[in-house]
Amino acid sequence: MDHAPDSPRLRSDSTSSSASQSSRSKAVLRQRLSQLMSCIEDMSSDDEADEEVSRSLDEAFQLCGRLVPTDAFRLHVVTWNVATAEPPGDVTSLLQLDVQPPTDLYVIGLQEVNATPLRFISDLIAEDSWSHLLMDTLAPRGFVKVTSVRMQGLLLLLFAKHMHLPYIRNIQTTYTRTGIFGYWGNKGAVSVRFSFFGHMMCFVNCHLAAHMSNALQRVDEFEYILETQDFDIFDTPHVLDHKVVFWFGDLNFRIDDHGLHFVRSSINSGRFHLLWSKDQLTLVKKNEPFLQEFEEGPLNFKPSYKFDHKSDAYDTSGKKRKPAWTDRILWRIKPLLSEEEEEEEEEEDDKASTSTEQTQDEYPVQVTQNSYSSDMSYRVSDHKPVVANFTLELRRSFTSPLVHVSPEGVWSAEQDALLTYTVQEDFMSSTWDWIGLYKVGFKSPSDYETFVWVREEELPEVHEVIQRSVNKDKVPLLGGEHVLGYFSANMNSIVGLSENFQILESKRAEGLDPEDINGINK
Repeated sequence: MDHAPDSPRLRSDSTSSSASQSSRSKAVLRQRLSQLMSCIEDMSSDDEADEEVSRSLDEAFQLCGRLVPTDAFRLHVVTWNVATAEPPGDVTSLLQLDVQPPTDLYVIGLQEVNATPLRFISDLIAEDSWSHLLMDTLAPRGFVKVTSVRMQGLLLLLFAKHMHLPYIRNIQTTYTRTGIFGYWGNKGAVSVRFSFFGHMMCFVNCHLAAHMSNALQRVDEFEYILETQDFDIFDTPHVLDHKVVFWFGDLNFRIDDHGLHFVRSSINSGRFHLLWSKDQLTLVKKNEPFLQEFEEGPLNFKPSYKFDHKSDAYDTSGKKRKPAWTDRILWRIKPLLSEEEEEEEEEEDDKASTSTEQTQDEYPVQVTQNSYSSDMSYRVSDHKPVVANFTLELRRSFTSPLVHVSPEGVWSAEQDALLTYTVQEDFMSSTWDWIGLYKVGFKSPSDYETFVWVREEELPEVHEVIQRSVNKDKVPLLGGEHVLGYFSANMNSIVGLSENFQILESKRAEGLDPEDINGINK
């Protein structure tokens, strides 16, 4: 039997995006080590030798540091066209909650979330049912919904371990309509961008034009989204300016030429590779340079479309659509500049600034895809969800939160409570910033028990300790384990978290029903 070849993990990184850049770095490293050996042999003075050896070692280790990132984070990406269905009762398999090492970031892109006018309006007032389920599942495991963006049926959610929240900054979202001449949002893309430990990342969830014959239209929509989406960030105003881009969704590319019987036979026998050469996305990439910059793992899993409702059987209706890998997860590492491009940029800037590409060399990112598959266990839609797990290896460009915040003294509803905060480095703070009191296991930045505004009269100086009080009537009667979070209005994120601390149960809570007081309401 002819089986698909094994698929090793795919790895890409910002230091090896240019082979010549990697070779140059290695050549310089060899040169520095050679100089080191010469220093040891030639220097007559021990002090002089020590100084030369130290300098050469420093340079060598700096070069090594550029080639070897120091921290690894796990990213779990899901794309699923849910066909207006309500969520299943359990998403444990979808989120792979027990995977080891544990996940740090979840990014979930849904298409065709129920967006009838009445339902869409109600979802604007309160979270939609999919967001509720995901938050209820992930919050007890220490994940917080950082942000979300929705355009009609398109929904994108970002979750992070709460310990990472102060290092996710400058969050912005946007969307692009491509349906009905660009005026309707049933097709298009929603995006979120942010800085993760100083590395600029962008995630795009899209739903492109349907039907077998529209492959070129899908390419045009892909390119249109890239060209029109922009962000109010000076160094990364466009999607492709980001160091790492993940692009996923119902891309709707089909399988050309092969007949229905051959496609199904290849799937049933596990010979998926027989279909790869006729996959439309694979075909169009050959002629589209911008698509060639995006990487994808091998399609060693069953096509995710189209299934009978509540079934694992491919379409048996009168239309009998061919199965296809419509649901995809791609990624792109921003290419490094060539030597000529670097020289041109330096001349334009009068050699006064360092380019993003040079910064990438100092703080590289490596992306390794650990798995890529469709999950056949879910039957609520005619699509199966597609899931990819990645390892992000990077050097943190900072290790401290922007703001240090902490409770002071004993907290209980018997007396006003005190907290202090200190800005640890200059940033765009605002008198619209606030400090929230959260129960441990909170679901989102807006899921606070109460909050206080920061000092109103003037912005704080760096390292200035500022004290604020929380009225005792706002302190939860039932107490419990809590955490304080400093929310930056300009960065749209929590930029400082306290250690967990205990609020004592108030004597006034005795004999009261916890549901009646909801932990805070008297």
